[in-house]
Amino acid sequence: MGGKVAPRVAAAEPSVAGLVLLAGDTQPMPQAVVRIVRYLASLDPGPAAEAAVEIITRQAAMADSPDLSPDTPAAELPFGYSGAYVLDLRDYDPVASAAALDKPMLILQGGRDYQVTVADDLSPWRERLGHRPGVAIRVYDADDHMFFPGSGPSAPADYQAPQDVDAADIADWLAPRQNRIARLFAGFTR
Repeated sequence: MGGKVAPRVAAAEPSVAGLVLLAGDTQPMPQAVVRIVRYLASLDPGPAAEAAVEIITRQAAMADSPDLSPDTPAAELPFGYSGAYVLDLRDYDPVASAAALDKPMLILQGGRDYQVTVADDLSPWRERLGHRPGVAIRVYDADDHMFFPGSGPSAPADYQAPQDVDAADIADWLAPRQNRIARLFAGFTR
């Protein structure tokens, strides 16, 4: 969830000069996780897939419940996250956090990404930030969540084969900012 929390990090750290967000999710986690598991179940239907959807739906309901507390057992929540973590994310709006920043941003999205989707997640970025100077939004229509190009429905197996990330816009976006980046790193030593 790096794309989701990057605006929060940038708000807390003044030395961050800009943001490159790859597949930054905006949909609340309980909704997104159910959508993702249903998609995966559709790729390999059967009793195991149905059971996985049932379990994640129950865990997502707990994550969205007013009864959620920092002490909620992690086994009752999606991905085994702690109750404190889920509560923290529940109140966090990455798009609002990004909109409050006066920093350049490059927001990239894969068109074949089933984890973070154009329809469910990119729309809020476009609505709140698409008009701002210094903000560029790009969709790589053939790319999955890892920014690997392909065709047809994306699946977890697509992530296994080594590939190059299809995000040339990052280098182009960083090039005019390279002097500022070099100055930031000049103060760091090993």
